[in-house]
Amino acid sequence: MTAPLRILCLDIEGGFGGSSRSLYESLSNMDRRGVDLEVWCRSEGPVRAKYELLGIPCRNVPGLPKMNSLRSFTRNIFGYAVWLRDFLKWRQQRQELVQSLREQFDLVHFNHEGLFGLAWWLRRKHNKAQTMHVRTMVSDNAFGHCQSRLMIKTNDRLVFITENERYNLERLAGTASDGAVIYNAASKPSSEIAPHPAVPRDARLKIAILSNYAHVRGIDRIVDIAAELSARGRRDILFVVAGDMRLRGSLPGELGRIARANGTLADYAAMRGVADMILFLGHVPEPETVLVACDVVLKPTREANPWGRDILEGLAAGKPVISIGHYSRFVESEVTGFLFPSYDGGAIADAILQLDSNRDLCRRLGENAARRIGELCDGPARARDLLEVWRQAVATHRQSELQSHG
Repeated sequence: MTAPLRILCLDIEGGFGGSSRSLYESLSNMDRRGVDLEVWCRSEGPVRAKYELLGIPCRNVPGLPKMNSLRSFTRNIFGYAVWLRDFLKWRQQRQELVQSLREQFDLVHFNHEGLFGLAWWLRRKHNKAQTMHVRTMVSDNAFGHCQSRLMIKTNDRLVFITENERYNLERLAGTASDGAVIYNAASKPSSEIAPHPAVPRDARLKIAILSNYAHVRGIDRIVDIAAELSARGRRDILFVVAGDMRLRGSLPGELGRIARANGTLADYAAMRGVADMILFLGHVPEPETVLVACDVVLKPTREANPWGRDILEGLAAGKPVISIGHYSRFVESEVTGFLFPSYDGGAIADAILQLDSNRDLCRRLGENAARRIGELCDGPARARDLLEVWRQAVATHRQSELQSHG
């Protein structure tokens, strides 16, 4: 009988973000005959209990050092200094990780490219296979170029959530990668999921925004869109925001002033006079409850990346999505939602009012969205794809080890 493949997955979020939810979705749909799974989470979060219900061991390992290259030179310097501090403080846990890999596992999977520094260090400490998920667009600067080359060099295979991440990484690294594009698995919410109790059950069109605040995500743009609707005399649209809306870092204009006063996006909405049009829920452990309570999903991203976890889950829930960018694999204008090539608050307001006035259109786009995600992001199929990547990585690594010792 063939011994099971033993996989350790390192998760930087613990269930609070898209990469963690995506990993859980893959593992929960995976045929575990012939594979033993274990997950180590950087943060203690809601996903741990979910893994326990599946019988997948999951432990909290606080301080797991993570860092992703950023656009700003000074922020990179600060971020890597913090990473080095955390890396040195994590000395005992690093040794435990090395010992566990040597004795208990065949492969370690880094669930986010922010773990590339740890992967680089770990590569020299054991003789097991390594794989890494590439979930964001690495920054186009000297730090990003170095990160991209190290990710390719220190992992046996890479997994990209779309073609965009693969093209970007290989362009920055200046070389091809051994990897596979596997769209994130996404499932329709269970019929047992009840609408979030804080969302009013009235006739207003309700627009869900599922994300913690970051300037690049464009969440503050919902305030501008709400103000545009208000200027047209339409204050009967409700934006429902699930996520941490604290304003951090260096932000422009009034956002920066509010951030320096330790304010939130709710303070900005109040300043703009649209507080009654935006419901801020804070962190929601089960965002499905927000999706089933709303009619539309909005992601006004500044990164032109209409394919994140929030978008896939919105489409899977049968909700049309409004976003920004050119990649129409998931969000396609007047098919599964509305996709704008660049940000235009007035045009987005027009789309919202069109969906409000034509609920049949809203329903049809939502049905199309659910079908598309059912085809592209089928859980069991994408889990099989990921498992096959792991099997190939282990087989290739073992063959390489045999040849190097031959």
